[in-house]
Amino acid sequence: MDMAVLDENSDYLGVPRRLLMENAGRAVAAEVARRLGSAAGRRVVVLAGLGNNGGDGFVAARHLAALGARVTAILLGAPEEIRTAEARANWLVLERMKLSVRAVYVRSADELLSFREDVLRADAVIDAIFGMGIRGRIREPHSTAIDLINGAEGLKVSVDVPSGLNPETGEVHDKAVRADVTVTMHRAKPGLVGRREYVGDLVVADIGVPPEAELMVGPGDVRVAVKPRMPYAKKGDHGRVLVVGGSVEYSGAPALTAMASLRAGADLAIVAAPEAVADAVRAYSPNLVVRRLSGERLTQRDLPRLMELLDYCTSVAVGPGLGLDEETVDATSTFLGEASRRRPLVVDADAIKALARNPVDLSGGRVVITPHAGEFQTLTGRRLEAPGRLAERVKQVVDAAGKLGVVLLLKAHEDIISDGRRYKVNTTGNPGMTAGGTGDVLTGVVAAILGWGVEPFRAACASAFINGMAGDLAVAEKGYHITATDVIEKIPEVMRRFEKPVVGSVGLG
Repeated sequence: MDMAVLDENSDYLGVPRRLLMENAGRAVAAEVARRLGSAAGRRVVVLAGLGNNGGDGFVAARHLAALGARVTAILLGAPEEIRTAEARANWLVLERMKLSVRAVYVRSADELLSFREDVLRADAVIDAIFGMGIRGRIREPHSTAIDLINGAEGLKVSVDVPSGLNPETGEVHDKAVRADVTVTMHRAKPGLVGRREYVGDLVVADIGVPPEAELMVGPGDVRVAVKPRMPYAKKGDHGRVLVVGGSVEYSGAPALTAMASLRAGADLAIVAAPEAVADAVRAYSPNLVVRRLSGERLTQRDLPRLMELLDYCTSVAVGPGLGLDEETVDATSTFLGEASRRRPLVVDADAIKALARNPVDLSGGRVVITPHAGEFQTLTGRRLEAPGRLAERVKQVVDAAGKLGVVLLLKAHEDIISDGRRYKVNTTGNPGMTAGGTGDVLTGVVAAILGWGVEPFRAACASAFINGMAGDLAVAEKGYHITATDVIEKIPEVMRRFEKPVVGSVGLG
């Protein structure tokens, strides 16, 4: 998993990111000292980038100086460009260590080359430039830094991943550091395995990441899923959600799902609803686009129209308020099979029951199914363990997701998300969210995030956290007297925590 996700989730659990950086840098310094025999009097050069990988390098520099090494720390960029508070704080420490560390920064290849001999003749060179894969050509001064490291005579140590190597795939698009040893944090990244020509000896350092940072959904899972809005974004770039729902008995459910998708960030929400309730859905909000189907309920006659809409939309939510008329069940199952092959799909409410009655293989698609305990039993034929038996519940959800070939998001006091291999538990949310319609809200959030191209497991994890936190904010304001619409109205407040809006008119007259 992305270390940035683990860092943020650890911080959410109460283990500060700066402590993780401290542990990472200390581990690198200890490995360097061990391989040199002693750090005392040794010449060590740290080449550091502007992110947290550079921050780990700053910490390593400090610890090596404390062990008696003669340390030069070279920042590739200006100090004011350092991207995180933790890395910035550790750079400031080095700047103040004027007697034991030479801390300099360079902004060009020419400036870096003035330290060429320092790098080439060092007893050890620490590569703390990039912590992630780079696509395309590497820019200066980073490209020259990699060349200098590779030409160094001393021990070459990479922090977390050799700069230029993709930690997930092992690909090198331009060039990469060829390290003698790589000290990677928490767990070996997949791309490091089998790439000894770049990685050298692989050392895995325990930096104190709580196991729950991986197993529980946290803000890091949301941040990695949120799609940034580019300056020249246009309508549709952030997804067009199709909601198929409603019947003569139910008009509110599909409207809630569609509004939640808009509040989560979808550009358009289109509700395909039977004629009997289309006007009621349209009256719910002028923000919704409504496409009228035939009659009082979904039937096979409506499938050609739904297929046309499927071509236009980027994700689909099926189920809210559909009802369980026999013809509706048949039409729903047919549509689910087709939709799963063509678009990311969320299956909820009556569509889950339809799937149980008339099974369709959804395993080849990008599908999230969102049952509560009763719907889980209907879908799988297995009664869930009691809520207090979390480990047993997790196993049941993992097994069921594997057999169905989909992502399951079990809605409960502790939501459980699994794709049959991985699982996560979400603990945002509260008992006030037993109010009718909050499940429809979750469906809309999942559909919005799927519409951005996020893979289903990550989309389901992020959506569970967002929906639960929105419910927590609503209850904090109104107590246990909330409605589904109260939850919808809090979604933007949650999303804003993971975005950096750029507003063109701010600061004008």
